[in-house]
Formats: sequence, C-alpha cells, structure tokens
Amino acid sequence: MRILVTGGAGFIGSHLCDYFLARGEDVIAVDNFLTGSPDNIAHLQHHPRFKFMRQDVTDYIRVEGYLDAVLHFASPASPKAYITFPIQTLKVGALGTHKACGLARAKGARFLLASTSEVYGDPLVHPQREDYWGNVNPIGPRGVYDEAKRFAEAMTLAYARAHNLETRIVRIFNTYGPRNAIDDGRVVPNFIGQAIRGEALTVHGDGKQTRSFCYVSDLVEGIARLLASDERTPVNLGNPNEMTVLQFAEKINAFTGNKAGIIFQPRGVDDPNRRCPDISKAKRVLNWEPRVSLDEGLEKTVEYFKKKIVG
Repeated sequence: MRILVTGGAGFIGSHLCDYFLARGEDVIAVDNFLTGSPDNIAHLQHHPRFKFMRQDVTDYIRVEGYLDAVLHFASPASPKAYITFPIQTLKVGALGTHKACGLARAKGARFLLASTSEVYGDPLVHPQREDYWGNVNPIGPRGVYDEAKRFAEAMTLAYARAHNLETRIVRIFNTYGPRNAIDDGRVVPNFIGQAIRGEALTVHGDGKQTRSFCYVSDLVEGIARLLASDERTPVNLGNPNEMTVLQFAEKINAFTGNKAGIIFQPRGVDDPNRRCPDISKAKRVLNWEPRVSLDEGLEKTVEYFKKKIVG
C-alpha cells in the first residue's frame, strides 16, 4: 500500500508513519510544522519507503502516483494549541478536510478522518457513545476545535454520500505516549513535565473532573483496524478506565517520586466535567480494546520526557 498521512510530523501522525512502515507500506507524511515537530520524524529521514512533504493541507495537495489511503490527522489538537491558532484550526478542519477528501477521491483511495471526543463537548451522557450528538458551545474558546471536527465529520460523510468515497471516521479520546509535546498543555504532558522538574502539579478546579488515558500504540492499532474495516460511521477509540484529574495527579507524583505536591487553579472555560468513551462498537466491529496498562504506558512516557527535559 501507499499511504499519505496529513499531520504526519505530529504526535499520533508520526506513530502512524512508524506503524505502516513497519508493516512494509510506503508512507508520505505531509505537515507544515505549525504544531508538529521535525524531531518526530527525524529517525525516518533516510527510510527508503518514507517521503516527507512540507505543506499546509488547506492548499491544494499535489501527489504524484497512486495512493491507497489518505489519513487526515493535520490539526492543532490541544487546548493551548487551538486557542493560540484558532483560525488555522478552523481552516484545517474545513478547507484541509475538503482538500484531503478531494485528493482521496482523485486517487480512488480510502479516506480516514481523525476526529475527536471533543465533538461531544461537555457531555451530558456518560460514557459517550457514537450516537450521542454532544453538548457543544459553538462560540466558546474551545468551539474552534469542536466545531472544526464536527464540520470535518459532516464533510467526510458528504463525500461518502455524494461521491461514493470510501470513508472512515475515528473519534479519538485522550491519548498519551512518547512524542507528546512537552508544552502541549494537556494533563499528561503537563503533569509529567512538572513532576520531572520537581514542581507542584497544577490541577484546574477541584480536580473532580474525569478523564481516561489511552496509550498511543493501542490507539494506532485501532486506527489501522478501522482503516481496514467496512465501518463507515464514527468509531470511538480510547481507554474506558475513568479517573479524576486529582487521582491522576496523585498517581503521577507517586510514580515519579515528586514531593512538591499539588496546587489548584481556576478551571478553563467549557472544560468538560466527564470524558470517557463507550468502546462497545470498537470491540464489536474491530475486535479492539486497549491492552497497555496505565503503569506500563506511563513508564515509557516518563522515560521519554526525562530524556527531553533532563537529557
């Protein structure tokens, strides 16, 4: 196969490149480094089956030769990133998805959209199932990401209906692992970075809001299974083991031996109270569920962050 990954220098995108190259496929990564990093794909620079294109995918994407699949992962994905780059976030969800779908259609390739649990907003249904329409504030600061991804899903299925494009949609819940950006702004890199530096961990609000954490290798395996499947409607991928942010902070301090404790700050606008996937559909149609324990995943992630921070 010949696979193109937009956002290929990002956290998840770069792991997808590794996965498909290890399977013997040819991979083209496209990224403009707005939030992705050259470091994430530096080890692939001389790989004979890897090609990198530096480009903004909101512009026309020109690729010579055939493609079997287009995986659209280009987008700022953390609150810090999409609040810093609100217009770019909206453009890559709208124009970028349009261009990526158009490329897939022109090449007769299968198209897979990276959507997000953020399409559920601050959910009123727990855990979140794919048939839940969400509770989103379209004009709040997080709305630029939520609505960009909701539009991207609509665009993807419009191409499926109007042009018979083979499409797949994955809704990604909190994912962590090596290559998470240290300044990402999300809870895992925030807490691990603070703990390694011996700082108090910053918990927003009272810490009773919940999250669940999926290790990146589990997620990538689920994405590959979805790409190969016949499932055309969105599929949640994430870890259903829910815990409070405060519990997670305490775990990180214990895991790293950090004695600096925890401090509390006000919560951000529209920060979800609960976030946990119902993965019964993924189990049924993909025979997938996460297998990496939180302790195992944290061990690999903390080791990566130590090398980045301490050297």
